[in-house]
Amino acid sequence: MINIGIVIKSTGSWYSVKSNSQIFNCKIKGKFRIKGFKSTNPVAVGDIVDFEIVDSNDNTGVIIKIHERKNYIIRKSTNLSHQANIIAANIDYAFIVATVANPKTYTEFIDRFLVTCEVNNITGIIILNKIDTYSDEQNAYLQNITNIYEKAGYKCIHISVKQNINIDAVSEIIADKTIVISGNSGVGKSSLINLLQPGLNLKTGEISDYSQKGKHTTTFAEMFDIANGRIIDTPGVKGFGLVDVPAETLSKYFPEMNKIRQNCRYNNCTHTHEPACAVKPAVESGEISKERYKNYLSILEDTGAKYRTDDYK
Repeated sequence: MINIGIVIKSTGSWYSVKSNSQIFNCKIKGKFRIKGFKSTNPVAVGDIVDFEIVDSNDNTGVIIKIHERKNYIIRKSTNLSHQANIIAANIDYAFIVATVANPKTYTEFIDRFLVTCEVNNITGIIILNKIDTYSDEQNAYLQNITNIYEKAGYKCIHISVKQNINIDAVSEIIADKTIVISGNSGVGKSSLINLLQPGLNLKTGEISDYSQKGKHTTTFAEMFDIANGRIIDTPGVKGFGLVDVPAETLSKYFPEMNKIRQNCRYNNCTHTHEPACAVKPAVESGEISKERYKNYLSILEDTGAKYRTDDYK
């Protein structure tokens, strides 16, 4: 008998599948691949799957089919790797949780995540945490970052998980939606989820005093029912390598560039050296953020080796 369920946890070789309020521990049958590239995890949290029950006594099964995905968040899995890792599938919104200090989230990491969202038709929202801890100088930087991304068309929400500031604004978005939450280690992803849904008691970690970087606490992706919706917690990542985004189309996924790129003389303009480019003058005039353009150029030159957070300096 074939059953239908949703994957709520992926630990590598085993997948937890929820079907009619029951949880089944499943493995996969055969090979599943996304056309065009190899994936380290053929089945992702959020996938709708067909599965067969192997043993009803201990609720084990085997996944035999993945239903067509409406979208997914994906990144290169490791430096110099041609493989990709699917973070989550079938998503309504993607939250990137960021901090301007302890640890610092670099804007290139944010832009890589947002490009991936744009490629896969997912609305990206920037959650800026730890606002209760910032100095005047850090608050000025926070406002500058907010201005850059709001001008580009992205929603930014300032929160403090520790002080329970503006959490309602996050909760309102989640209702009746499926959300994936991502970001560097130590920015407060799991702590935010704990606050949104008391009783989950997800493991959280502290910042390393030595490196001022987050310590990994979430080790695998998992979906939780929360605030009348679903939220997918994911492991903290140090970098975000893009998958199959051609140079001539990259600016399409920067909304503020996409608005004017059709005014360039050449359809395949990369906005670097071509004459009669519409984007470069917009950068000089301040219509397009110099920070975002700098990150665009870095992504454009990406060879696959440079996308770890440590390099965004």
